[in-house]
Amino acid sequence: MAQDSDDAIKAVFEAAGDAPQGEPAPDVLSDRVTLPGIGPRAWEHPADRAALEALRKVPGFDTVLRRSFGFVSERSLRLLYLANAVEVTPRQFKRVHALFTECCAILDAPKRPQLFVSQYPIVNAGAVGVDDPFIVINSGTLDLLTDDEVRFVLGHELGHVLSGHVLYKTMLHLMLRLMLTRIGLPGMLLTGVVMALKEWDRKSELSSDRAGLLCLQDPAAAWRVHMKMAGGSRVDEMDVDAFVEQAAAYEAGGDVRDGALKFINLLGQTHPFPVLRLAELKRWVDKGDYAAILAGDYPRRDQGSDFRADVTASVEAYRESVADSDDPFMKALRDLGTTVGDGAGALWDQVRDLFGRGKKAGDDGPDAPDEPGPRL
Repeated sequence: MAQDSDDAIKAVFEAAGDAPQGEPAPDVLSDRVTLPGIGPRAWEHPADRAALEALRKVPGFDTVLRRSFGFVSERSLRLLYLANAVEVTPRQFKRVHALFTECCAILDAPKRPQLFVSQYPIVNAGAVGVDDPFIVINSGTLDLLTDDEVRFVLGHELGHVLSGHVLYKTMLHLMLRLMLTRIGLPGMLLTGVVMALKEWDRKSELSSDRAGLLCLQDPAAAWRVHMKMAGGSRVDEMDVDAFVEQAAAYEAGGDVRDGALKFINLLGQTHPFPVLRLAELKRWVDKGDYAAILAGDYPRRDQGSDFRADVTASVEAYRESVADSDDPFMKALRDLGTTVGDGAGALWDQVRDLFGRGKKAGDDGPDAPDEPGPRL
């Protein structure tokens, strides 16, 4: 196991072209499971994966996006951080470098993204770029979190990169800026698109939380990250178990009016609230998916994807979230038979008809593509 770990780390350095000379790779993987060949589908939330696959099915969509955002020079952004932040290397932020090396090895990253530390007190991190994304972590995050908790953050951002989220997050942020500068009909037309993208954006954060946990491999420490994101550094004044109970109380507490208010409050957010992220990640662990991946049962990068299966899984995920929810508002919707899953089912019928045009009778759906599918 130790030899395999060293080989994995060496491969990451070689892929990035920055292998340290005359310096042994840090031995940080001895007690963690590596996941050779793991594909992003292993950690992606079904709604996140289905939305991305739908966008990628539109011919030339990614190309149009890249051309549309050509005025935002990725090269200029990278030069900006090279000039105004500290690049993480074997000689700078050595411990962060070792932790990131570990994350890249665990998730078997084909290419190691550049990593920068930015002097900024706000606890935050993000993935930046379009064609060759890089990661930035604020100094405030390093000040707040322990090494184990930093692993979670680095794995979270690496998950965004490996899942291909960064291009679409860039699109969302620019569309939000466009809405602020436009009034009238153009802004109104953008509103529906932006709301749909925000829903996907929140689901992408749930996906990346799972990637972060796979790098950390300590659920209690992952709960603690969300607790600190909500309450700050005074851990002696907080308790992880109590915060988990708080998350459960938030989901189940109140009446129908409270549930509706919680739903409305979430609509304007790009990130789910910390208690909701903790609850969702805990459900993923409790269902056994996390343990199965660590045991080696996970989709590989070379397996491609099945669009029909992805959309069906997304529909089922929404149905399950409503069926299993203790929230009074969701219970009321369930009792009325007006569930999100029903709406998603209708949407799938439209998507199936759209992509089914021109197919022969009996064809189950579109062919799988040749390749598999910034605040913290």
